[in-house]
Amino acid sequence: MLLKKQTVWLLTMLSLVVVLSVYYLTAPEENAADMTATEQAEKAENKAENKAENKTEMKTDNKADTKGESKGNKESSKNAEGSSVTIASGDEFESLRMQIEDERAKLNEELTEKMGNTDLSAEERDEAYAKIEQLSETKVKENIIENLIVAMDYNAALVRVDGTDVKVSVKADKQTKTEANNIIRLVRKEVSDAQNVVVDFQPEK
Repeated sequence: MLLKKQTVWLLTMLSLVVVLSVYYLTAPEENAADMTATEQAEKAENKAENKAENKTEMKTDNKADTKGESKGNKESSKNAEGSSVTIASGDEFESLRMQIEDERAKLNEELTEKMGNTDLSAEERDEAYAKIEQLSETKVKENIIENLIVAMDYNAALVRVDGTDVKVSVKADKQTKTEANNIIRLVRKEVSDAQNVVVDFQPEK
């Protein structure tokens, strides 16, 4: 009877040892598995957050760049439009100026031929020379007046001097008598013998 009890006790102890052994062997693996799963989850979460942040930053940067480019394009367009207006004004006056210069070049050529024509009298040749000098002086005066008018904050100006007659064309959206009088005084200061001065304000296109 005593032997039977000892046998039962021994088997119980052995069973307990086996259970404890199995527990200690499997517990670290389960803990390690749990830790690995947790670490992987954290890494995945961090990766997702970083990806989301990067995507947000890229989207913000792209939006800012697009906005900046759009603004830059608008400003460029605006500047291009402003330049086209200025160029149009300059081209219009430049075309008229070239016509005047062509006419004067033909006249200068005729006067030069007269100067070299020995069949003409000395008085006639001197007169031709004086007219050539007058043409040169007229051109200089016109250029001076045009530069002075542009310095008065006008975009473009065209001055035509014909003897005592002076016609001034100015690009301006607004016109007043005061501005016209200022230009007339300026012209008479540069062209002392000017009698009939006409100021023509032309609107910007």
